[in-house]
Amino acid sequence: MSKFPFTLLTDEQVIDTWTLIYTPPGGGKYNGKLTVTNKRLLYDAKYDVSAKGLLSEAMFVKWGSEGYLEISKSDISSVKAEKSFLAKKALVTLSDGSVHTFNYGVLNIDKVIEAINQR
Repeated sequence: MSKFPFTLLTDEQVIDTWTLIYTPPGGGKYNGKLTVTNKRLLYDAKYDVSAKGLLSEAMFVKWGSEGYLEISKSDISSVKAEKSFLAKKALVTLSDGSVHTFNYGVLNIDKVIEAINQR
């Protein structure tokens, strides 16, 4: 985790980091690294892999100027897995009803979901 772009909060600890595709509620697809801590989901979007490329602004989500996404775990109302042969996804629903999708491709998404649910 060199060049970690986020400042950790007091008593915040990193659980793990994965490289995956993020799809915001408003569309688009971003390739980057998701770091899950005991308090937040931190996504460092490396580049846009969609044709659309729109950064969605949601009530509980903060996009930094460099393409960093921050979701507080206290704003998450549910997390569920959606699995197909070629796509293993974590669907994160926030208390405002927006759904944020993290796609790990053919790899097992269970550890990502477990980390997101860990407080």
